[in-house]
Amino acid sequence: MGKGRLTQRQPGKVRIIGGKWRGRRLPVPDCAGLRPTPDRVRETLFNWLQPLVNGAVCLDLYAGTGILGLEAISRGAAAAVLVEADPLLAGHIRRSIALLGAGREVHVEELEARAWLRRSRAQFDLVFLDPPFGQGLVERSLGLLRAQHALRPGARIYVEAEPGLQVPEDFRVVRHGRAGKVQFLLGELL
Repeated sequence: MGKGRLTQRQPGKVRIIGGKWRGRRLPVPDCAGLRPTPDRVRETLFNWLQPLVNGAVCLDLYAGTGILGLEAISRGAAAAVLVEADPLLAGHIRRSIALLGAGREVHVEELEARAWLRRSRAQFDLVFLDPPFGQGLVERSLGLLRAQHALRPGARIYVEAEPGLQVPEDFRVVRHGRAGKVQFLLGELL
């Protein structure tokens, strides 16, 4: 999730829309540039992922609020790693995990996403890739996912980015959509 500096305004809420925690609202810090994936987009995404999410091992690489990884766990994923460099956001994610009682299924890594990926030897079935916009992080992260052999056979990658993002040639888009100033893609590395 894109992020920026925390401010002093009241935090918002984000709602889990499906699965065992359906309807649960989780606090979201007021953080400049933080863009939790909207309910409508998550509903579309998880409709696309329905045959793949049950039992999947997931990576939410720029976690922000952690809502994508938590939604996956709610809908039957076996495990999720949520990577978030900002200590305040990582703390909010940990509190959400505690509220849900999801400590066994979800692990938070408080480290810059690409640095974490370079150190990790884990492999994933689903990757959620929603980095801060306009920094070339989608392309670099996709390259690292390949270089680190972080994807299991048949793995899918969800990308949320600014309109006009040109994905690398080795990323095959399976589904795509647009909501406001955000494009979202589901695909795989070839």
